[in-house]
Amino acid sequence: MNEKYPIGQFQFEGEITPSVREGWIKEIERLPLKLKEAVKDLSDVQLNTPYRNGGWTVWQVVHHVADSHMNAYIRFKLALTEDKPIIKPYEEARWAELADYSLPIDVSLALLDALHERWTALLKDLTLSELKKTFIHPESGEISLEKNIGLYAWHGRHHVAHIESLKTKMGWDN
Repeated sequence: MNEKYPIGQFQFEGEITPSVREGWIKEIERLPLKLKEAVKDLSDVQLNTPYRNGGWTVWQVVHHVADSHMNAYIRFKLALTEDKPIIKPYEEARWAELADYSLPIDVSLALLDALHERWTALLKDLTLSELKKTFIHPESGEISLEKNIGLYAWHGRHHVAHIESLKTKMGWDN
């Protein structure tokens, strides 16, 4: 198994049908619960274990998901209210070194609950023309909101898989 990409990298080719999009939105909606379940009953020592050599700790992964999904939510709102805005990337690894990453993971889990409630309300209400709106990522180019929904559904699964695979490898899932 690839420890860095336990579910593979995000790929989607073809038409994004309403059922595909609805499935992605449901994944985004359910992520806070799935993440809570993945870290449930882990000790501080377990939370401070990297999911792979050179990777983040489980603790950092939880805070990272909150940071990443806050940025995604803002990017959606920018694309909905501006014409092809150029979004600002951020230094994920450097963010993981900041003081707020030492807070208990419950802080980010609560943030994700509220954030995903707002985000999914927004996503469920998008019209077909809004789904086609785009933003410009300086490194990745122009990205449609529609495809970005899939990317963030994958992103949540990706990080939950990091935690679940670590638990299996370490025998913590018993």
